[in-house]
Amino acid sequence: MRAKLSYNTREEIFRNARERYKQSTRAGKSIVLNELGELTGLHRKHIIVIMGTTLKPLNERLSRRRKKLYTEETRKALVSLWEASNRLCSKRLAPFLPTFSEVLEKHGHLQLPPAVRSDLLRMSPATIDRYLSPLRDIGDQSKRRYKHRSPDIRKQIPIRTFTEWENVTPGHCEIDLVAHCGTSMGGAFLYSFVLTDIATGWTESLPLFSRDQDSILLALDRVRLQFPFPLLSVDSDNGSEFINYSLIEYCRIHSIKFTRSRPYKKNDQCYIEQKNGQVIRRNVGYDRLVGVEAFNFLNDLYKVLRLYINFFQPSLKLLHKTRNGAKMRRKYDIATTPYQRIISAASISETIKDGLRCKYEMHDPVALLQSLRQCQDSLWSQSKGSQISIAEKINNSVNELERNSEAAASTPRMEVMGRHWKPTKRPYQKNGKPRWWRSRKDPFEFAWPLVEVWLEENSNQTAKSILQKLDGHFPGQFSIKHKRTLHRRVHAWRSQHLTVISWGDESLPVTSANSCGSHTGSSMTTIVR
Repeated sequence: MRAKLSYNTREEIFRNARERYKQSTRAGKSIVLNELGELTGLHRKHIIVIMGTTLKPLNERLSRRRKKLYTEETRKALVSLWEASNRLCSKRLAPFLPTFSEVLEKHGHLQLPPAVRSDLLRMSPATIDRYLSPLRDIGDQSKRRYKHRSPDIRKQIPIRTFTEWENVTPGHCEIDLVAHCGTSMGGAFLYSFVLTDIATGWTESLPLFSRDQDSILLALDRVRLQFPFPLLSVDSDNGSEFINYSLIEYCRIHSIKFTRSRPYKKNDQCYIEQKNGQVIRRNVGYDRLVGVEAFNFLNDLYKVLRLYINFFQPSLKLLHKTRNGAKMRRKYDIATTPYQRIISAASISETIKDGLRCKYEMHDPVALLQSLRQCQDSLWSQSKGSQISIAEKINNSVNELERNSEAAASTPRMEVMGRHWKPTKRPYQKNGKPRWWRSRKDPFEFAWPLVEVWLEENSNQTAKSILQKLDGHFPGQFSIKHKRTLHRRVHAWRSQHLTVISWGDESLPVTSANSCGSHTGSSMTTIVR
């Protein structure tokens, strides 16, 4: 197979052979033409033409341009018509030009010479786009949103929509995070990791210090152990805390199918979104929760809440819905608790059902409700921000209702409501693998001892506030471009110095089928990052 020569290389070959070609006889010229044809792959007649012309260097040649078909007057008329049509696209403007030009001439907005009218009417949509592209670039100040290339990691995780959850067995779950940030996403605050089973509605929740993949793995491992039956699949959104190689490998090791929802499609996770509102927001509220103490109170609340919700709070499941004109009719099943749905499930073993029956007999719903209210009072006392005053007002109204009503003991606690939060999008790490080496000098090397002192005084300080303090101590040494580097270093410091937290509860044994037979949950102590 003949190698393809570049244009400059081919020109150099022709220049070297031209003098020999001119001085050769007829038979010699034939030999030269055969050699050049074999070397360049060009036709014999083409080579004869090249040998008889003088080649100029490539940088001295004039590029060939197609002759313009339309005059400047035609272009100005096109711009006037385009602006008058409120900047229609070329596909819509080209067939509309004959009618629209007549309307504008009728009302005295435009006067077209016959030659210009003829040129306008035979313009193609591609030509219209070519003439109007400079004006579009100037007028369109709002740039289009840059679409990142879909990384390979997202292609490895299949998509599951809300229509694929019909007739599922227990063990297929959805997972999500709830931010306890109050009215601002800035700074450090607590999160709640929530997992709910599609078939039974069994819901588990755990508090987290941060939204990173290490915390998600620890929480999922803990939930998997205390879940009453084996996890078969988990479905998450497209956040980077879920879409990472660590979670993919974890699910592969434990034989859990991992799927994700479509981006920006909340309906694909309708089951977990409903639990976020009815379980987490209803019982925890919208306050801002910060620090280890709030973490402990939230953890105590979830220990009680999982028992009260799953054993003594019935829920309805949608069976089907039909549309009659503008009215939608929905058919629900009989209200049943998640515990009752597990007992009636044929795919759950009798060993698991016996363990759940024992736990059901042990707990008193009234005592659990009282414990839940005590945990709520302790948690709301630790909340930060403007939501505290709202909680106090609601608690005062509840106390007044209890004083004036004879049925105060049965009055449910009103939940703290507040403003919704907006999620932030975190970028993916390149190739999904963390980089441990340093590619440039550490700008905080000389100031880090002072930063450690500040963090020991208050570990909840944000990287932005620390950077402002450093700018006051070392003027001109730091700028806003160092914020992300400082954020990484503060995160690493917190990972090493945070208090050791226990999620377990030795007084509440948990039956699980993930190990052989049954599993008794014990206190699992771990460092939550």
